[in-house]
Amino acid sequence: MSAMKSYKARGVVLATLKYGEKGVIVHMLTDVHGRQSYMVQGVKPTARGSRMALLQPMFAVEFEGLTSSKMSLHRLRDLVPAMALQTTPFDVRKSTMSLFMAEVLYRLVRDNEPSDDLFDFVWGSVSALDFLDEGVANFHLWFLANLSRPLGFSPDNEYREGAWLDIRDGHYTLTPLMPSYALDPENARLLHDMLECDVRYLGEIGLNRTQRVAFLDAMLRYYAYHLESIRAVESLRILQEVF
Repeated sequence: MSAMKSYKARGVVLATLKYGEKGVIVHMLTDVHGRQSYMVQGVKPTARGSRMALLQPMFAVEFEGLTSSKMSLHRLRDLVPAMALQTTPFDVRKSTMSLFMAEVLYRLVRDNEPSDDLFDFVWGSVSALDFLDEGVANFHLWFLANLSRPLGFSPDNEYREGAWLDIRDGHYTLTPLMPSYALDPENARLLHDMLECDVRYLGEIGLNRTQRVAFLDAMLRYYAYHLESIRAVESLRILQEVF
């Protein structure tokens, strides 16, 4: 233990994997170490009590981390909730979105280097979803649109009415493009609206199911051009069934 170094951190849970009979490996996005994996021993992966209750997708926690040159994985100690979630765990729409958001981050964020912009956005999104009353059905679309900023491929020029978005360089253009490499004018406008919208007013963006499905498909193409691993997101099917 004398060779161990400890640190205080905040984290958002992305995924847990069973390890033996009484252990789990927890993948988190943290403020001090970026994406990091932690070994948690002495718990049953199927138990809902104690620490396992805090290790659900997109739960925000505070903890002490332990690391050593002799350990391949960090350890967790003094794990406590950082937010008292009031609605997300009990609302099937919000819990489904949390599952989707966590898997997207688990698939896409590989770099262990911390990013303040990425962590602050994800941390704020946990709270925003929990407090949201109107526009919940649009939240995953807002999340994907705004996640493109800290990931580095959001649109880089000013939007103009009727513009297409070239997904290869993130550039709005009035020149029609091949559909496979572009967001058409309707979806380009929706992307602009999502990027400009304060999350508290998501309910003012009126979308029907067909529009949401079309925009989600467009955003997944946008992401897939830059990050191929988005294609492996399994919770997408569940999300589409709910919304």
